[in-house]
Amino acid sequence: MMANLFSILEPSSSIFNFSLNWVSTLLGLMFIPYLYGASPSRWSLCESEIIFTLHKEFKALLTPYSMGSTMFFVGLFSLILYNNFLGLLPYVFTSSSHMAMTLALSLPLWMTLMLNGWINHTQHMFAHLVPQGTPSVLMPFMVLIETISNIIRPGTLAVRLAANMIAGHLLLTLLGNTGPSMSSSILLSILIFSQILLLTLESAVAIIQSYVFAVLSTLYTGEIN
Repeated sequence: MMANLFSILEPSSSIFNFSLNWVSTLLGLMFIPYLYGASPSRWSLCESEIIFTLHKEFKALLTPYSMGSTMFFVGLFSLILYNNFLGLLPYVFTSSSHMAMTLALSLPLWMTLMLNGWINHTQHMFAHLVPQGTPSVLMPFMVLIETISNIIRPGTLAVRLAANMIAGHLLLTLLGNTGPSMSSSILLSILIFSQILLLTLESAVAIIQSYVFAVLSTLYTGEIN
């Protein structure tokens, strides 16, 4: 039962020995040029408002400020958001629920920040290991704690995103599997209503987790600078 339950998250379909499931990762990005090239509509205006709001927020978190750095994290938010929503569609592979994708996003970003920090801001990186006002007796422990905290950052970013997406899909699957066993029409209506509520909750989780991933990445970048 457990193996069958988690099999919904496996990239099983393949053509000519090449798995096409991971192609869905870039499927949402194909609509971005259309949104900017098409005539103004309610959807495109909403998209522009979201991007502008995120740009202003990331601008306040990043020091020194640069247009390219804020738009990078806006693009990261959009990539994760599109993949989270695509995973809610029937028969669409959820790439953001796999550590292969989440680690591919967080680990290179973390390594780039660490290399940039230790090469260009070495003194600041050493000072960041000991918070201001720390007693001399606690300094070795604070260095150890801050070092471990920095090392596990890519793992926590990846696990947080993947775990939240997996949990929602498993709940949706469990509710969907109980449908055929329901004999009463009233109980079946309750099941359908709970399925809609859970799908609404998953849509909110998809947005929140994309925002959290982008904001934490921005905060880590701001610490280096």
